[in-house]
Amino acid sequence: MPGITDSTTRGDLSPAGTARENPTATGPGAPDGRPADGGADEGTDGGAGTVRLLDPDGVRHPSPEHDRWLTDVDGDDRALLQILEDMVVVRRIDTEATALQRQGELALWPPVLGQEAAQIGSAHALRRDDFVFGSYREHGVAYVRGVAPVDLLREWRGVVTAGWDPYTVNMATPQIIVGGHVLHGVGYAMGILADAERDDAAGRDDGTAAVVSYFGDGAMSQGAVNEAFVFAATWSAPVVFFCQNNQWAISEPVALQSHVPLVARADGFGLTGVQVDGNDVLGVLAVTRAALHRARTGGGPTLIEAVTYRRGPHTTADDPTRYRETAEVEAWARRDPIDRFTAYLRDRDVLTDAAEAHVREVADQVAAALRAALAAIQTPPPLAIFEHVYAEPNPALAAERDAYAQYLAGFADDVADGAR
Repeated sequence: MPGITDSTTRGDLSPAGTARENPTATGPGAPDGRPADGGADEGTDGGAGTVRLLDPDGVRHPSPEHDRWLTDVDGDDRALLQILEDMVVVRRIDTEATALQRQGELALWPPVLGQEAAQIGSAHALRRDDFVFGSYREHGVAYVRGVAPVDLLREWRGVVTAGWDPYTVNMATPQIIVGGHVLHGVGYAMGILADAERDDAAGRDDGTAAVVSYFGDGAMSQGAVNEAFVFAATWSAPVVFFCQNNQWAISEPVALQSHVPLVARADGFGLTGVQVDGNDVLGVLAVTRAALHRARTGGGPTLIEAVTYRRGPHTTADDPTRYRETAEVEAWARRDPIDRFTAYLRDRDVLTDAAEAHVREVADQVAAALRAALAAIQTPPPLAIFEHVYAEPNPALAAERDAYAQYLAGFADDVADGAR
């Protein structure tokens, strides 16, 4: 069996979810058969069935099926600029966090560079009463949901087990176990159905609340994720499965775990499947809104495969140069989601020099505030680890806390003895 860095695999690292594995595709990326920038040799970002409203150069293509989900955004320059601002700010938070980890201020950080459109576009599709279950890389989604930038970093500094209260922003805290949270999302969605049946909320014009579970291409091989698909399809749970196919599950290319596009798996579970160019923020917004509407109104769950790319390391403990070529990263950099959206807004005269300067200023302010807030974080006392474990105290936890307190007290005696 060839290794993942052998020449037999390096030449075609991620065909899954691309035109190379899609027999109906007529070109290496664009729905109309035109090649994506650079062509097939530089990697592809979707097949013939991929939803794309913005080309890599920022040209907008009409799509009656999807444009109807964007009528409010297309006619609102402020909304478009807010989307851009969120993408720029999240990238700046990511850059600062990576630098802070290198400086020893964070224990670890999972960068999100290159995936801003997938996260910001989908997050802007959510209603306030929707609930999000994410993995450990959904910093952009959390920011749009209202999580303070410093709260994104608390867990990675190692001073808390969770950075925010999930119920204040309707988003669960980061899940490290790959794919485990996807089942949690289905369970929450089934709870929504139970509440709707009890309260007769299903008859509302706007439907029920919905759930979005985010995960990566690597999680598609996890049993829990596939079990979640079965449960969701069986019960028509109001959930959207949002797979960010960033091409690499740590050091394993997606082609090694799937010889068909990931979205094709939806058919086997009875899910609606949609593949979207994950670097097209408007395309992502449109398909996510459509999927959420389907979920709210009894149409069942959807699997969205957002084809994007992780341009940084898996985490700051990773060295991606050991398993992928620089040319591949550079090719995807030419599909940068922020550059694409910026070009579109410039062409529409929405993004002026003054507006762009304002966006940069906001990003600078967020970065400065983030560093100041991180420096002010106090390390909690050791016994704080027992707080917020259960909703109500119980004897077993109290016994564990007392035992740990006695253990810590023993060290205090040792210090006192040494001082005498």
